[in-house]
Amino acid sequence: MSSPLLNSTYENENWSRFCELLWYNDDIGMSLDISRMNIDSKDLDSLQPRFTKAFDAMERLENGSIANIDENRQVGHYWLRNPDKAPNANISQRINAEIRLVEDFGNKILSGKTKSPNGKPFTDVLWIGIGGSSLGPLLLVNALQKSDQKLNFHFLDNVDPDGIERILNLINDKLLTTLFVVVSKSGGTPEPRLCMDQARKRLESIGGNWPAQALAITMSNSHLDEQAINESWLKRFDLPDWVGGRTSITSSVGLLVAALIGCNVHDFLKGAREMDIQTRNRKITQNPSALLASAWFMSGEGKGIRDMVILPYRDKLVVFSRYLQQLVMESLGKQVDRDGNIVNQGLSVFGNKGSTDQHAYVQQLRDGLDNFFVTFIEIFNDTKFIFPINSNNPGDFLSGFFQGTRSALTSNGRQSLTISITNLDPFRLGSLIALFERAVGLYAELINVNAYDQPGVEAGKIAASDVLSMQLKIEEFLSDGVPKSIDEISIGIESNLKETIYYITRRLVFNKPNYIYEGNLGSPSQLKIAKK
Repeated sequence: MSSPLLNSTYENENWSRFCELLWYNDDIGMSLDISRMNIDSKDLDSLQPRFTKAFDAMERLENGSIANIDENRQVGHYWLRNPDKAPNANISQRINAEIRLVEDFGNKILSGKTKSPNGKPFTDVLWIGIGGSSLGPLLLVNALQKSDQKLNFHFLDNVDPDGIERILNLINDKLLTTLFVVVSKSGGTPEPRLCMDQARKRLESIGGNWPAQALAITMSNSHLDEQAINESWLKRFDLPDWVGGRTSITSSVGLLVAALIGCNVHDFLKGAREMDIQTRNRKITQNPSALLASAWFMSGEGKGIRDMVILPYRDKLVVFSRYLQQLVMESLGKQVDRDGNIVNQGLSVFGNKGSTDQHAYVQQLRDGLDNFFVTFIEIFNDTKFIFPINSNNPGDFLSGFFQGTRSALTSNGRQSLTISITNLDPFRLGSLIALFERAVGLYAELINVNAYDQPGVEAGKIAASDVLSMQLKIEEFLSDGVPKSIDEISIGIESNLKETIYYITRRLVFNKPNYIYEGNLGSPSQLKIAKK
């Protein structure tokens, strides 16, 4: 007996709508279906004037205009996969030279021509970065690295002491044959620096040679760049100031990973370049990124009132939702628009993978709050190494679960769109990433926000720095050994941020020697802290 969901009249009644709104490109091997979103051809026609302005803005960006106004920077990630698009010959030559350097270095590591200081081939890579400097590489490793490839990848992307210890303990026996990659565009971001210091100390404690095992990806003349030069690190790669972290995956940040896992760097870049060509098309129905942006806009009424749930039906894309969280939310989550109006825009992203999530939060997606739309991602081709057993093929079941979940959501009036890819390889992954990059840029123009600054992130960094500065003042004020209350500390350091003082002093008594407290941590106003 067939499912009543699949017997519904929806598909028959909407077949012509599906055919009308389906985008497919045979050369790229990808399709996009937005027919189950709250949008139709009339909506696309009404959005055309907005898109004309958006396409103009994207053209100016690619021609070298200052797109990141806050930092007075160009935004040039599109040049990375097509250096001929760069605004001058110097940038084009710089990009091409960097691609050659990355590819050559990767080949030497994998072939064993470049060895660790003890004369043995490198066995592991410890990647140290934050945000896009880590999420892009993590996505590439998860999506494209094959099980028989030589290097084991590990990531330090947080200053969690337990996390740092776990990773360093995990590779402890292989530290002497580990390649340490430190990524920081400015060279001054605290998280990579702190993680680097911990990794370096652990390596040198067993007699390792940090400079001979370390490489930096950073801007020219940054503090990290100068350190790498002065200490003669194994290698330095360029990360231009016109490349943002969340769009750095086609820069040396992503290309080095691709080279080290044995992927064809040029295929990855070609995939992104081919999608860029498609998404410059000014006719919405022939531009997949414009179709995506249109669906987001209409579904969320131009205000981002619906969350985007990412459901890729392959384990290799499990990191993709995290990658898109940064790309989409850091780009679109803005308090003010370009005209200075308070708009509190954004588009929330979450997800994991199918079919796992069918046994988790899909229950709420179908029957609970209708405040989202789903982005399904399916891949046509199965691996050739898993065979049907008793006529049961895992790939058939996975496809059935995808189609069943999609139908179940539709039957209850829930919106979804579907991206289908022939197979997941460097070319298609590059295309998929470029599809979303352009969609984010176009959507930002539709809602009139700047997709290329991040004032909220900068505000968080400044606030964190202020907390650390306050901690130094508190430690100095408590150095006389006299127990003091939160009120007394507040007066002594001339700060009325008593709650912050409480959090700082509580950390001191648990993590630094000689700090003690009198009273009850549950009664902050009665608490006294001292240094013995």
